[in-house]
Amino acid sequence: MSAGEHTGTPPDTTTGTGTATAPHILDNPAWASLTGAHSAFAEHPGGLRAGASRASRAARYDRDVSPFAALADPADPRSWADLAALVGGGGVASLAGVLTPPEGWETVGAIEGVQLVDTSLRAEPAPEAVRLGPSDVPEVLALIELTKPGPFLPRTVELGTYLGIRHRGRLVAMAGERLHPPGWTEISAVCTHPGHRGRGLATRLVRAVAAGIRERGEVPFLHTSAANTGAIRLYESIGFTLRRRPFFMAVRAPGNNPAKLP
Repeated sequence: MSAGEHTGTPPDTTTGTGTATAPHILDNPAWASLTGAHSAFAEHPGGLRAGASRASRAARYDRDVSPFAALADPADPRSWADLAALVGGGGVASLAGVLTPPEGWETVGAIEGVQLVDTSLRAEPAPEAVRLGPSDVPEVLALIELTKPGPFLPRTVELGTYLGIRHRGRLVAMAGERLHPPGWTEISAVCTHPGHRGRGLATRLVRAVAAGIRERGEVPFLHTSAANTGAIRLYESIGFTLRRRPFFMAVRAPGNNPAKLP
């Protein structure tokens, strides 16, 4: 399959949820990533590492990789108990898709988001794009700070392929891969320096990142703030379709003794 071919999105990509007995994997993509492709970046209760997912019902990314945590089942009190053990009393976790945490948990921030999936995107390489790696992180973090596309930490670049476009040696646009549930890859950190907007750089990078995802036989998806209407219009115009509207929340565990990484 070539990068530009689209063989069809898996079933149930434009509904809000999966079936009553089988929720769609994109309803909980962070958990699917932390217990799958990204298990090496996952911390479980008790400081356990990769392979602990079978025994635990909560996990989070290493704190220099991503701020996100995840629950195996937000409706299961045991998942919340494991998350409390993971972050410790008074600890804060960043979650997606949870509207009302259990009694004793405090919501300290919430942003309505949108989840869009590729249904007709034209994916193609961008010859001018360069692969970004650890040595590029200072420049990447500076561009992220200027454009604020979402959280990006010193090791986020390890989660997947990140591509950038340079102008006279300076990084002016980038996009890359973040969450990686089976069969899917999230496109994230899409941003362009304000002085270089209007040239289609972000679109070229999204298409190029999507080409790499398609080459693996996977389907691109992405998240953005529901308030970012300009970006949503752009993504829909190039072939993404709104699937659901998750909330991104920061919640504080009961108590006042946060856990620490070992």
